[in-house]
Amino acid sequence: MMERYFSIFRLGIRYLYRHRRRYYFLMAALIFGFAIVTFITAIKDGMYDSVYYSAQSHYAGDIVAVGYDTDTSWSFCRHLGHNEIQAIVDAAELSGINPRHTVLRTYSSTGLTVHYNGGAVPLRSLVGCDWDGETHLFEKMTFDELDVLAGDDGIALSAPIARQLGAKAGDLVTLEADTRYRQKNTGMFVVKGIIQDTSIFSYYKAYISRLSMNRLLGFEDNDCSTVGFFLDNPAAAERERVRLQGILAERVQTGPLVYGRDEMDRERDRPWEGTRVFLYTLPVYLSEASFLLDAMNIITYFLYGMMLLTILVSAAVTYRLILYERSREMGIMRVIGFYGSDLRLVLWAEIIILGLISMAAGFMLAMLLAWAASCMSFSWFPGFEIFLRGGRLTAVYLPLTMLKNAALMLLVLITLALFPSFRVSRKSLSGLLSGEPL
Repeated sequence: MMERYFSIFRLGIRYLYRHRRRYYFLMAALIFGFAIVTFITAIKDGMYDSVYYSAQSHYAGDIVAVGYDTDTSWSFCRHLGHNEIQAIVDAAELSGINPRHTVLRTYSSTGLTVHYNGGAVPLRSLVGCDWDGETHLFEKMTFDELDVLAGDDGIALSAPIARQLGAKAGDLVTLEADTRYRQKNTGMFVVKGIIQDTSIFSYYKAYISRLSMNRLLGFEDNDCSTVGFFLDNPAAAERERVRLQGILAERVQTGPLVYGRDEMDRERDRPWEGTRVFLYTLPVYLSEASFLLDAMNIITYFLYGMMLLTILVSAAVTYRLILYERSREMGIMRVIGFYGSDLRLVLWAEIIILGLISMAAGFMLAMLLAWAASCMSFSWFPGFEIFLRGGRLTAVYLPLTMLKNAALMLLVLITLALFPSFRVSRKSLSGLLSGEPL
């Protein structure tokens, strides 16, 4: 049985090669269609990947525990003390989320200014981090200048800040910040790195050590603002957050689970006493961007469907014409002993082989289109930097998406070949030899 199918497959290759001229238009339509479909899905996945990567680096985790402290005034500040930090770490261990990395950070976004050589530039955000604990993040960043990121006297500035100040690696700058009690504090830092990242997350941003940050803000040395967990499977973040919330709520005061920025702001503004811990996943922070990506998904699926429909219609017409031109050949095959089922299998083998060749060529064309798109500048599109990686539009070829694209393409090909092949295989011998219309 296997030998029979193998022989039919080889015969399909032979007939496809013999009638290759008839298949040129159909092959061109399949190549172009598959290239466009692959390009659209790869660019969409690349944009989402860039957004997620930028957010993951900015918020430091797939699940982020944020503490809001109201002990100093009615206005909250992001702060976690020793008890809250220990409770979060213990809950993570008991919940079995098994994070790949656990990152502690201290954040500030009020009263921040960098002074150098008579100039001053306000900061959008300041991050206190553990240099050694975040090497997996800093290694992915692009630096214009870089010294060793270590010690408590170093600072890493975003490129726009360094450019406006005229500061370079090795220069001494003064950092001004508001403490948790709304007082002014300053510190002297040596520029250890200049980060080339103009995305919305990293624009006018700086990094110092967590110890220096805590002392600048008036925290205890081991305090922080957030505890972030990087998971091996980011897609499971929401499920793991629910598990972590159930255990953490038994140990500290927690806020409810929220699923968007509006809900997050509303719950955060409710009055409470002491420190309250909220668990966020990146889709919570990215809810506005998610709406845009959802809209892009709708457009993508519309274009996807239209492209597949166009391929189906054009290919069906072309394939019907090819079979009509080969009707006498089909009749001769019946004369020499081919059964109707054998004839159908040969035709299906031809179209499947044609599809595989077209998809391989279409994938290479899609990669070429993606490369061309990566060379384009999108600086004219305000805020579009969030979708770029290193200032470029990148394509991500997810195996599952590529498999789905290939399966849908083969389904289209089988659909267009199924009914004509049945009709030609069941047609009378006299009708085939006389070249009657199918």
